[in-house]
Amino acid sequence: MLPAIGQELHLPYSNREGWLSGIFEKVCGKEVPFVLGVCFPLDRQLKLTIQGVECYSFVEDLNTPEKYVPELETTFEKIFEDFKPDIIHVFGTEFPHTLAAVKAFHNPHKTLIGIQGLCGEIAKVYMAGIPEKVQNQVTFRDFMKKDSIRQQQEKFKKRGIHEQKAIAGCGNITGRTRFDREGTAKINPHALYFPMNETMRKEFYTGQWQLAKCREHSIFLGQGDYPLKGMHFVLEALAVLSQKYPDAILTVAGNSVIEHRTVKEKIKLPAYGKYLLSLIKKYKLENKVILAGKLNAEEMKQQFLKSSVFVCASVLENSPNTVGEAQLLGVPAAASNAGGIPDLIEDGKNGLLFPTGDVAAMAEKIEALWDRRKDENGRCLAERISMKAAERAHITHDGEANYLRLLEIYKMIGERE
Repeated sequence: MLPAIGQELHLPYSNREGWLSGIFEKVCGKEVPFVLGVCFPLDRQLKLTIQGVECYSFVEDLNTPEKYVPELETTFEKIFEDFKPDIIHVFGTEFPHTLAAVKAFHNPHKTLIGIQGLCGEIAKVYMAGIPEKVQNQVTFRDFMKKDSIRQQQEKFKKRGIHEQKAIAGCGNITGRTRFDREGTAKINPHALYFPMNETMRKEFYTGQWQLAKCREHSIFLGQGDYPLKGMHFVLEALAVLSQKYPDAILTVAGNSVIEHRTVKEKIKLPAYGKYLLSLIKKYKLENKVILAGKLNAEEMKQQFLKSSVFVCASVLENSPNTVGEAQLLGVPAAASNAGGIPDLIEDGKNGLLFPTGDVAAMAEKIEALWDRRKDENGRCLAERISMKAAERAHITHDGEANYLRLLEIYKMIGERE
C-alpha cells in the first residue's frame, strides 16, 4: 500500500515501491502526461480520490497467495470499466491479483508486468540444501498452519503456475537482470521486454559507510526466516570465521523463526527455525547471533552502516533490494552467485561473489572484506569496494532516470497496435 493511501486510511503502509510513490507524487504535482489510477489490496472494496488520483481497493488474502480467487476477475472488470485505463501496469507476479488483472483487462498489448522474482524458479530450489530429515519435519506450528517446509515449497509451485499464466497473457514485461529476461522469455517469447532499473527507498540515498565507524567482524543478514534466504549457510560460515575471529557476530533483520524463550515461542517454532537453533547449538553460536527484528527504513540503514559486511546468502534472487540498499550506502557486500545477483555485483569490483551454498567460499569472501591491508592509495579491499559499489548504485538506482525510463516505456506501449 502506498504511503499516501495508508495515511488517508490510517493503515500501515510500505514505502518499498519507490517508482510508484514517485509517479504518485509527480501526478499530484501535475508533472505527468497521463492520468493515473491505483489499485491496492484491502479487507473491503473502496473507491476514493487521494490528491486527485483515483484509488480502488480489492479484497485479497495476502496470507494465502497460492490460492487463486476467480471472483477477483469480476472485481477488476468493474474497476477497469469505471476507470477505463489504456494501459495496466502490474507490479510483481507473486500474488493472484496479477493473473486476475491480466485476465480481466483482455488486452495483452497494453498490459505490462514488472518482474520482482519468479515463483516457479524459487520452487525448484526452495529447499536450499537443508537435510532431507529437516525438509520432512513438521512441528506443531507447521501442522496447525498447514505450513511445513514441504508445503511452503508446494505453495510456491502453485504460485508459479499462476505466474506463468499471467506472464503468458501479457504482452509487455519490465525487468532488470539476465535471469528475469531469460526466465520470462521461456514462458512468453513473444512479449516485449523493457529493461528498467529499480528505485530504492529514499532513506538509502544519503549516508555513507565508513570503516572507522563500523563494528569490526560484524555480519548483517537482511532476512533469514525461510530456507531460500540461506541463513543456515551463514551460521556455518560464522562458525568457521569464529575460530579466527572470536569477536565475530551476526545480526539478522526481519521476521524471526528462532525465538524460543517462552513456552508460546517454542510452540510457534517452525521446522526451519528448529534447524537453525540446532546449528547455533552445534557450533556454540548462542552469544554470536543478534535478532534485530523487523526494521523500518531508517533502522535498516543504521544497521547497514554499523556492520562491517553485508551478506546475501540466498540460493535464488532476482535483484534483492537489500543488495541495492547496501550498495547505495557503500556497505561492502558478499553475495551468492545466483539468479540476477551477478547483474548487481561484479566480483572483486563493487562486491564479492561466492558459489551458491558454498560455506567455505562464503567465509573466505567475508574474511577478505575484513582484511585491513592497504593498497598504494591507502585503502583496504572493503574501502575500495565500498567506493565502487556506491558509485555504481547511485547510477543504477537513480530515481529520476528510472522514472523517465518508465514514461518512455508507457509511451511505447501506448503506441502499440
